[in-house]
Amino acid sequence: MPPETDPTSSLDQSIPGAFPAALAAASSSTPHSLHQAIYARRAEYVRPKEIRIKVGSWNVASFKDTHNDVASWFVRGKPFDVPSPAFDPAVSSQSAAAPTTSEEVVQDSSVAQEHETDRRKSASSEAESATDVSGDVDLYVLGLQEVVDITSAAEALRPYTDPATASKFKSSVEDALPKGYKLVAEQQLIGLLLLVFASPSVAPEVRSVSTTSVGTGLMGYMGNKGGVAARIVLGETTRMVFINSHLAAGADKTALERRNWDAAQVASRAKFDPIVDSMGVSHVNDESLGEEDFAFWFGDLNYRLEGMPGNDVRRLLMLHTHNEYDDDAESTSESIDPDGVLEPEPLPASLDPASLQATLDSLLPHDELRQQQKAKKAFHDGWREGEINFLPTYKYDVGTVGVFDSSEKRRCPSWCDRILFRTRRDKSAYEQKIKEEEEIQKRDEEMKKEGLDSNNDDEVLFEYDPATDADDDYDEFADAGEEPETVTTKEGFDDEIELEHYGAYQDVLSSDHKPLVAVFRLKYDSVVAELKAHVLAEVAKELDRAENEGRPGVTLIVERDHSKKETVDGKQQSFDGVNFGPVRIFEAKRRNVTVANTGQVPATIGFFGQPGSDEDETKLPLWLSMRFDREPDKAGAAINPHYTLDPGEACNIELEIKIDDLELVRDLNEDRAQLEDILVLRVNDGRDHFLPIRAEWQQSAFGRSIDKLIRIPEGGARKLQHQRMSSDEGKKSKDDRNSDDSNSSPGTRFWSAPRELFRLTESLEDLLERAVAEWGMVDHEEGTPAPWSAVAQNTSGSGWPFAPGSWTFKDSDARERMKCSIADAIDDDKSIEQGFDAEDTSFMKLETLSETLVLFLLSLEDGVVPSELWAKLEAGYDDHAKSKKKPSRDEERTWILEVIGKSPNHSVTFVLMTSMLGRVATEIRNAGKGDAADINSPTSPIKRTLTAVGGRMRSASEAQKSAAQNVEKGLAGALAEAMIRAGEKSAGKEKDKQLRRQRMFRVVEVFVAPDA
Repeated sequence: MPPETDPTSSLDQSIPGAFPAALAAASSSTPHSLHQAIYARRAEYVRPKEIRIKVGSWNVASFKDTHNDVASWFVRGKPFDVPSPAFDPAVSSQSAAAPTTSEEVVQDSSVAQEHETDRRKSASSEAESATDVSGDVDLYVLGLQEVVDITSAAEALRPYTDPATASKFKSSVEDALPKGYKLVAEQQLIGLLLLVFASPSVAPEVRSVSTTSVGTGLMGYMGNKGGVAARIVLGETTRMVFINSHLAAGADKTALERRNWDAAQVASRAKFDPIVDSMGVSHVNDESLGEEDFAFWFGDLNYRLEGMPGNDVRRLLMLHTHNEYDDDAESTSESIDPDGVLEPEPLPASLDPASLQATLDSLLPHDELRQQQKAKKAFHDGWREGEINFLPTYKYDVGTVGVFDSSEKRRCPSWCDRILFRTRRDKSAYEQKIKEEEEIQKRDEEMKKEGLDSNNDDEVLFEYDPATDADDDYDEFADAGEEPETVTTKEGFDDEIELEHYGAYQDVLSSDHKPLVAVFRLKYDSVVAELKAHVLAEVAKELDRAENEGRPGVTLIVERDHSKKETVDGKQQSFDGVNFGPVRIFEAKRRNVTVANTGQVPATIGFFGQPGSDEDETKLPLWLSMRFDREPDKAGAAINPHYTLDPGEACNIELEIKIDDLELVRDLNEDRAQLEDILVLRVNDGRDHFLPIRAEWQQSAFGRSIDKLIRIPEGGARKLQHQRMSSDEGKKSKDDRNSDDSNSSPGTRFWSAPRELFRLTESLEDLLERAVAEWGMVDHEEGTPAPWSAVAQNTSGSGWPFAPGSWTFKDSDARERMKCSIADAIDDDKSIEQGFDAEDTSFMKLETLSETLVLFLLSLEDGVVPSELWAKLEAGYDDHAKSKKKPSRDEERTWILEVIGKSPNHSVTFVLMTSMLGRVATEIRNAGKGDAADINSPTSPIKRTLTAVGGRMRSASEAQKSAAQNVEKGLAGALAEAMIRAGEKSAGKEKDKQLRRQRMFRVVEVFVAPDA
């Protein structure tokens, strides 16, 4: 048997009073329509089956060796053809003239005890020779109470359940049962023990076993009182629940209310695991009591005889037990006189005032359980039991026959032990009855609101009080009849149940309670696995054929570059996805994918997460973008857009790859990332299509450290393709590297600073000179200031040509083309000018080259000024602030160079960059000298701007000086944060961040400003 269907797999005991562990809902790819189609053909794979269920309950009162008596009454007892030891009405009638005092009754009962000892020996030998009928029962359900001493604090507060006691009772039952019976459910809660055994023919049909326990004792949750329950499913069609409970004891009103509370707690808190069918489909999250088709509630419910004097009840009952087991006593229902005349049949026992049944019938109206049911306070929602024709099961003197409690307490005999049952039909009838009563009461209230007096016979035709009138029409708590009852199960099958026997075993003497047994005959529809498998195969085949005909289908057509063979790592590959081939930094490459609806129905498509993921949101890799040639079905759907294609219709998807994230560039250079991914094209109600994406990264000088850049061989970073530079080499000093030069690869040359920066700065200075010269040769719109002019510096042009706000060249496509060409020239160690087109102006080249230089500085792993050097500079500035002694510009320069000089490569690079910025500042200052000369001109844009900003006229020298300072600050601000790595300490208050930013600008500005 598979583990998921093995009923014994759920026999692990739960913590006392705990709910069952949450069960994850079983997932299944089987469509719900498959389950419905199979259910529609259920008549083909179910067959009627009839079984007997024996439910037994016994409070063993924690007496020793009670486990030895379980088999004698629970397994080997014969409740079908041989009645349980009951009372002969004729004998009971003859006993009416017996002594009437309690002392006499006890004395005579003692004599009867001697007769009983001999009788039991004889009966025992007869039972051994009799035919064993235990095999006629298919389900043995045993509920025991007080298997341990629940009054003991040590037992009640024990953090675990000792299995030794339960094992004794299990072994006793297993030894008595015929071979092949299997324990399918077990649950223990301190003194409560529930065992369910199944015959060899039924055990394989038991599925979805779930057990639970509910403690209602001390503090409302301890396990000294409460209930244990088991849920099973028979034949995949019939749900059954067995509840063994021990409710609060006591004969006063408080104890009665506590019993009702205990029962309500067990009913509301008992939870079972979800039922998973044979196809692995879970239909509910969990199940509560009331979802089953048949329920059996048994145990020591502790309900007493309300308001009855204990002495009188004991005397009355003991009159009937006197000489009960007298072997000479005989009873006949009819006789024939010597003349052959048939005498009249005697009265039934229930009509004979002197019979035991008449006595029982007179006591039962005082039974608290029946009273609470009528009052709708407990067990009123459909629960019922068989006819009671046996003596009360509590309380007896241990080891005696028919001797009720003779202790000092003299407890009143009561039917404390009960077996109740309820069908789905019973519960539905109760709910319908309550609904009808509520509707009648609602109509009555509406009539009163309309002014109709229910006491006025002229206005109201009849009066109805549900609390009193309902009892005259229907008694839902009457004893269960003997006729089979048809019940429609939750799965839609028609089952039959019949109570065949309900009685107690009076000859069991080892406890002060008498064991109780109820036997039911159940006829249910059982699933035949082989027939269901055949139906499942046919239904699946039919659904598959119908689904394929109406299932949407699409075809993907991937564009390929046929001008050259697509290769990976230099080798020709067979690749069915999108191959972008070699990809360089800042380069944009595009490929088209066509999706065509080749099915017969509309297809709704959309891209989703990775294969096997549960995410429905489209998550493309950072380096990939996607564009459809149509609008999505839902306008503005940015996340998870859908597109619907009619049959024969197609759409185009443009995929673009572009590597411009500097962190990703570093990872690609170090082989920590790959340009590979798989996109999932999901077709609603169709199959998914997987679209692999691939590209080959071309090594770049961007994203490396200065120590690595100075070791790049001749020919540029592309020479490193499929290689990986050792990080240890980058840590060597310049002398060490020069000494190892003989061992370096051919063409390797170590530079004092990255030659990429040499190329970038040289080209930038040359283009700046040409751009400034060309400005005056080109016609501009009147009033347009030069980007380096004082007007521009006072508005948005600060930091030209490095600051984005100062750029005059706005064509993004041309800028991206030129930026890619510059980066490509750097990585291939070629002239930067070769990458420009003839129509590119000096301004276009300069501003794009300036942007590329800033990106290159930002991409450096360690920056021009590493974080460890900046920490020393920042500490020095803190010391200057504390001493309140401001160093001169020369002193500040010397100090900065001393700190940065501890890393020679970074020091040379720093000087290279600041020298370049100084020359750029000088060029801009010289170009702007003429702007101040026209300051007094009425039409001068400089005059208009300075007046609006400063509110007063300034001299030409003041304007020139102000413009120069703006140039220095702007250049320093544009490159300082790209050159310096401030480290993790950058987080903090805004005031601290601003101070750090000013210091970073100052480190660069002090070298950009000209000498005094």
